[in-house]
Amino acid sequence: MCGSGDEIGLVSPQGRGLVAVEERRARRGLYPITVLYSSYSGCVLAAAFSAHLALALSFFVIGMAVFTVVEYLVHRYILHGRFPDGKGWMKHVLHGVLNRQEGIAGPAGHAEHHKRPWDGNHINGHVDTVPMAVILVLLSFIAPSYTAPVLMAGILFGHLVEEWVHHAVHFWTFKSRYFEYIRRHHLYHHTPKGSEVAYGLTNGFWDTVYQTRIPEADRKLLYRRPDRRRPRRGAGPAIRRGGTLV
Repeated sequence: MCGSGDEIGLVSPQGRGLVAVEERRARRGLYPITVLYSSYSGCVLAAAFSAHLALALSFFVIGMAVFTVVEYLVHRYILHGRFPDGKGWMKHVLHGVLNRQEGIAGPAGHAEHHKRPWDGNHINGHVDTVPMAVILVLLSFIAPSYTAPVLMAGILFGHLVEEWVHHAVHFWTFKSRYFEYIRRHHLYHHTPKGSEVAYGLTNGFWDTVYQTRIPEADRKLLYRRPDRRRPRRGAGPAIRRGGTLV
């Protein structure tokens, strides 16, 4: 199973240095959308809160929740989608842009991410979401400022959370039960038998809803927590499965 730099054998100083270089490259790619989307969210929320605090806060939270399903659907059906060539310009364009790449369905960039999970050029989406975001934001202002524009702020902020969580599971380590869960969940997706399951990047809820959870037997092994209880005083050595004394 994929893991951190240490887990994939990059335990030498040179190996750690390579991972650090890729981490910096990936992180720098996140800065532009982080500044852009967080600035938009902050400005819209500041204006909306003065008009209608409760409604604005509700729409923002709903927007973040909406993005969790967007995140799942895009990952499953676009980044891992299959777009065969065929008659008609639409099929031809989709095949050219979103075609299957060497056994990994979806766009070439995502295929490269699966081939080289620690390549900083393919960890994050960078600014590829900006054109669509601009269109949706402009359309949202047809509605009152504390409704659709704030909903879009929640969606874009949810996207930022997803991008930084994805970055973190590949490069960082935190002592957090959530982080350990989502890190194992996502890195399982990078294994040969995991590419058709575990599409959620910040949670596993929609994998449960759409029946793409990690198989139960693998979940038990993946999320098993070590027993750190101290042995009772006077108790004999513990025996692991297979008869090994510890």
